[in-house]
Amino acid sequence: MAAAAVASSSTPRPLRLAPHRTLGGATGHVNAPPLRHRRQRLAVSASAGAEAETSGSERFYFNFTGFPFPLGPFLNRRTIRTEAVKGSIWLFEQEQALGFSSVSTNTRMTVIKLRSGGLWVHAPIAPTKECIQLLKELDAPVEHIVLPTFAYEHKIFVGPFSRKFPKAQIWVAPRQWSWPVNLPLEFFGIFRAKPLNDEDDATPWASEIEQKVLSSPEVGIGPYVEVAFYHKPSKTLLVTDAVIFVPRQPPECISKESLLASAKNGLAVKILSKGKEVPDEPVVDNKLNRQKGWERMVLQILFLGPSNLLEPNASFAQMSQKLIVSPIVKTLVFSKVPEKVRDWVDRIAADWQFRRIIPCHFAAPINVSRSDFLAAFAFLDEFLPDRPAPAPGLSLLFASFMGKAASYFPPDDMKTLSSLDEFLVSVGAVKKTVSGRKR
Repeated sequence: MAAAAVASSSTPRPLRLAPHRTLGGATGHVNAPPLRHRRQRLAVSASAGAEAETSGSERFYFNFTGFPFPLGPFLNRRTIRTEAVKGSIWLFEQEQALGFSSVSTNTRMTVIKLRSGGLWVHAPIAPTKECIQLLKELDAPVEHIVLPTFAYEHKIFVGPFSRKFPKAQIWVAPRQWSWPVNLPLEFFGIFRAKPLNDEDDATPWASEIEQKVLSSPEVGIGPYVEVAFYHKPSKTLLVTDAVIFVPRQPPECISKESLLASAKNGLAVKILSKGKEVPDEPVVDNKLNRQKGWERMVLQILFLGPSNLLEPNASFAQMSQKLIVSPIVKTLVFSKVPEKVRDWVDRIAADWQFRRIIPCHFAAPINVSRSDFLAAFAFLDEFLPDRPAPAPGLSLLFASFMGKAASYFPPDDMKTLSSLDEFLVSVGAVKKTVSGRKR
């Protein structure tokens, strides 16, 4: 670890999801393994009455764009709102599917109420009638709309969302680009946007929310850009894709139809079955099959081509219930620019005393220490052999021990991703690791 890393002074503790509160008032709490394996279902839906009154038209949103695969669902997106920090931070989630496949995850918009009384919106989702109504129920004007990344999946909704709130100011991460054609922001319906600069103390929210930019042009065909934010009053860190926490059970916004489609033994399962006979039988709607569908989704999202989709339990258990860097982001991005990632991570840990993290995908909020966050990036040390590591404190030692599992990805599952990395390097789409020798 770099000298700038600061370990948390708190005593060692397992990662855990923060309490959730439904709109109806019920609460739920989840303790995350490895020390505990108890989990209640996330309380994420609106009150029963509100749910019953929601019609399909309020969830309608037509989207058939994206390269090389469009982002589904194409016509219907359910929105789930939760209160992450009472009276201060709310999470809005929708299902996000990869094209015509049976692979889905959740995508998250985070809304913070500023001292001005206005709302600060992070990573907008599809502005369906239901979504906008749930936002208006907070009874506060939208003042700022923030695009924290270059990634298409988050960029595509900024324009349509901003048109619902024409008085709001739009802020975007620097070095925006798109592929295969590098289109201007105006093409996405984003006009009069202001840039998000690193450690900018001139933003209207600077006294409440700080920001640090990771911008790495050396990755490949385009730079990797992500802006992390720190909400000081609640001690909350917001990231886009830097870290994730895969929950044991599927997010509420993912439909049962998607889960059951993933549980079906289709072509992908037959290819990724380790040569075992794949039964061709109908999928019954039950808890076991929904869980199987979720586990298969997760492994395909994390590894693209996991070693065994027929029996996903072992690999899923290895990758869930812990704070990790996604294998895809680790392999195709962070391993290419370890110095810049390490500097960004160390600055976050040194300057911000966060107690919880809210990513844009999978579970949130996650109650973690700064040591837990640093441990998730322990793999960077493999690429920075000449960089001195700091003398670790007790909590960092503990987190590093727990991070062994967080940094370890099953080798069989990594084969497809490693092969893809080698191919992309060979054709010049991404670059080789710029420091260190381990891959």
